[in-house]
Amino acid sequence: MKNVLRVGNASGFYGDRFDAVREMLTGGELDVLTGDYLAELTMLILGRDQLKDPTAGYAKTFLRQMEEGLGLAHERGVRIVANAGGLNPAGLADALRALAAKLGLPARIAHVEGDRLPARDGALAANAYLGGAGIAACLAAGADVVVTGRVTDAALVTGPAQWHFGWGPEQYDELAGAVVAGHVLECGAQATGGNYAFFREHDVRRPGFPVAELHADGSSVITKHPGTGGLVDIGTVTAQLLYETAGARYAGPDVTARLDSVRLTQEGPDRVRVEGVRGEAPPPALKVGLSRLGGFRNEVVFVLTGLDIEAKAALLREQLQDALAKNPPAEVRWELARTDRPDADTEETASALLRLVVRDRDPEKVGRTVTGAAVELALASYPGFHVTAPPGKGAPYGVFETGYVPAGEVPHTAVLPDGSRRELPVPPRTLAPAPVPDPDLPPPLPEGPTRRAPLGRIAGARSGDKGGDANVGVWVRTDEEWRWLAHTLTVERLAELLPETAGLTVTRHLLPNLRAVNFTIAGILGEGVASQARFDPQAKALGEWLRARHVDVPAALLSDVPAALLPDVPEELQ
Repeated sequence: MKNVLRVGNASGFYGDRFDAVREMLTGGELDVLTGDYLAELTMLILGRDQLKDPTAGYAKTFLRQMEEGLGLAHERGVRIVANAGGLNPAGLADALRALAAKLGLPARIAHVEGDRLPARDGALAANAYLGGAGIAACLAAGADVVVTGRVTDAALVTGPAQWHFGWGPEQYDELAGAVVAGHVLECGAQATGGNYAFFREHDVRRPGFPVAELHADGSSVITKHPGTGGLVDIGTVTAQLLYETAGARYAGPDVTARLDSVRLTQEGPDRVRVEGVRGEAPPPALKVGLSRLGGFRNEVVFVLTGLDIEAKAALLREQLQDALAKNPPAEVRWELARTDRPDADTEETASALLRLVVRDRDPEKVGRTVTGAAVELALASYPGFHVTAPPGKGAPYGVFETGYVPAGEVPHTAVLPDGSRRELPVPPRTLAPAPVPDPDLPPPLPEGPTRRAPLGRIAGARSGDKGGDANVGVWVRTDEEWRWLAHTLTVERLAELLPETAGLTVTRHLLPNLRAVNFTIAGILGEGVASQARFDPQAKALGEWLRARHVDVPAALLSDVPAALLPDVPEELQ
């Protein structure tokens, strides 16, 4: 057994960089190449695909990538593990066998199934989130390629690690370390400078994909192939650890990882050591994702140019409300985005956007009812009337919901390369996760002069979605900045800075080892990304909005920030 298992990632979502598989297989040493193709929205898309074609339901991009990737992996002795099976891992495994035969390659293909549960109440699909044990069993049976349905994103790493190091199901610290490494890897280039708050400090034009060097004790080093773009530093790893997580306990089917125990050290250029991770028994229930059609939606974006923007918006709203009153949709939402500037030197920068979104279970109420009303006003409304695109028919939208089911009720099955089936046992011990008490706050900074500045001039952030909820993780890079942030960015202060969170349940989690606070905001995304209830339906930019808000920052913390990045403040107000 090698002392180090090198696991790379070549996909963070269905639609990621197509050439990444080749880049990762040819760019450096690897033992296992993983790919994460599934997300909440993806499961809905695959469900709709399978309605049209029962043999569909998997990520076709992965199959195309394997036309070259199977040969490259065979030459280099790299195992491939991906959740591209989606709703039909057996179908993808069959397609891969056919591809291998066509290419003349002796590839041994296995898959993991059992995650798909009976869908009720008109749902397209219901899938339990499985752990890595099935993947480990397939690899132990000699599989060159393992494809799965819905497993946790981290399972793509915990499975190979269990296989390689021979960890038992109760080696919680080791498993937790692999979960943390898997969470860092799962979104691909987000760990190597993609979507990074401090992107201006680095060349991130084409970031490479990440690699985790895993050790038998569960520690790891996050890095990337030599010569690839982007960077790996404590900031990029911290950002990804905060992405779509919540409190100190990060529960999964293999183990509950304690994120408050993670220690990060910059070991060298593009090398961050992750160690000290503690684990606990996994919860007794598995998370279940339920995808269903929620109804139909339509939207029209009106362009308002020049003077009297608010009055033009009011006139249009009144006219359309009257027109829609004859056959009103169940939900009508308006949003005015003031993208206009006074005395603008281009027509586009003189214009604002008024967005109308309607929803209903009846497609007619969001189709001709809306488009007809909008078009009929073309010559009878505000001056300069036009829209960004011709109004169209209503389109179906999806809803993603979560639930839980006892782990013993879900058959976790490894279908081995020879076709035999192995049922994986449930964990021998479980523990329902409970909230972790808040750690002690660091001592506050001494009082001193402050300056009004954007929060993001010293703090990074990353945000994302979990169903209808969102999280915003905020971190800083020095102990002094942490002493200020921990006392300043409270739940109450967040509500002031992000007024859209008013009236919602917001929970703050402190992670001192990461110098980070992580907020969960319940219900801000309505029924989830597929319902497109919000301007930013996946909350991807929620953290950047927060970073752009101005706060009073101790002047000493801004001493290293270039003056050009700070707002002009009258001297008497400084």
